[in-house]
Amino acid sequence: MIYLGSHVSMKAPDFMLGSIKEALSYGANACMIYTGPPSNSRRRPVDQLKIDEAHQLMAEHDFDPHRIIVHAPYIINLANSVDPEKSQFGADFLKEELGRTAAIGADTLVLHPGSHVKAGTEIGIQWIIQRLNQVLDADDHPVNIALETMAGKGSECGTTPEQLAEIKAGVHKQERIRICMDTCHLNDAGYDIEDFDSVLDRFTALFGLENIAVIHVNDSKNPLGAHKDRHANIGQGTIGFEALYRVCHHPQLADVTKILETPYVDGEPPYEHEIEALRDHLPIEKADH
Repeated sequence: MIYLGSHVSMKAPDFMLGSIKEALSYGANACMIYTGPPSNSRRRPVDQLKIDEAHQLMAEHDFDPHRIIVHAPYIINLANSVDPEKSQFGADFLKEELGRTAAIGADTLVLHPGSHVKAGTEIGIQWIIQRLNQVLDADDHPVNIALETMAGKGSECGTTPEQLAEIKAGVHKQERIRICMDTCHLNDAGYDIEDFDSVLDRFTALFGLENIAVIHVNDSKNPLGAHKDRHANIGQGTIGFEALYRVCHHPQLADVTKILETPYVDGEPPYEHEIEALRDHLPIEKADH
C-alpha cells in the first residue's frame, strides 16, 4: 500500500468534513489541508470546523488521521530579519497553527523555512532557528514541523539538505523537526529525480529515514536547476511520469505520506486521475483531463 493524496480545500459550510469527502472522491487515502486561506491569517474557531464529523467519516473508510497533513500559510516568514515585526508575527501565527493542527487530529505541519529578504542565507537560517526555538520551547502540542525543501527562488532558505540540517541542528527540540521533500522544488534546485536513490541517500545521511515525513509529488515546468518553482501535472513536465512513479513506490518510503500539489486543468482538479495513474502505473496520457 502507498499513502497517496492531494491538497484538498477546507471551506464553508463543511470545512474539514468537506476536505475528507473531497479526498475520498479522488480515491485518496491521504490529504493535505490549510486551516484557512494560505495567504492571510483569517481563521475560523476550531469548534466550527466539523472535526468530529470528519473523523467519523474517516473511521468509516479506514482513513488514518496520521495521513492528514497540514500546510502552514505562506505568510509565515521566520527568516525575515529585515522586518523583525513580520518575523515575530510569523512565530506567533505558527504557534497558533500548531494548536489548530493538533485540534484537527493531525501530527505534521509542513512549513516553508523562510526567505532572508536579501540579508543573506546564514542570517536567514539563524533567524529561523531563533524563531523555531521561541515557538517550540513554549509549545507542547503533539505536532511535528516538517521543513520543506525549496527551489532556490529569490532569497529562499532551505534550498539544500545541508541548510535544512543546519536549522534542525540549532533547534532545541530537534525531535519535533521533520523534512518534507518536494520533487518539483528538488528538481528546480538541481537534484535529479531520475536518480532519486542518490537524492534520498543524501537526505537520509543527514536526517535519517525516520525523519522524512512527507513527499510532495509534483512534476516541474522547468529544467533541472532552474530555481523557479513552477509545478506541472504528473507526466507533463521535465521530471516525467516514470520517475515520479518510482518515488511513490520507493520501498524505503512505503510509510511516508505522498501529496500531489499539481495545477488544476481547465478549472478542474486532476487528482483522481493522477492518483489512479501513480497508484496503478496507468499511462498518464489515458487520464481524461
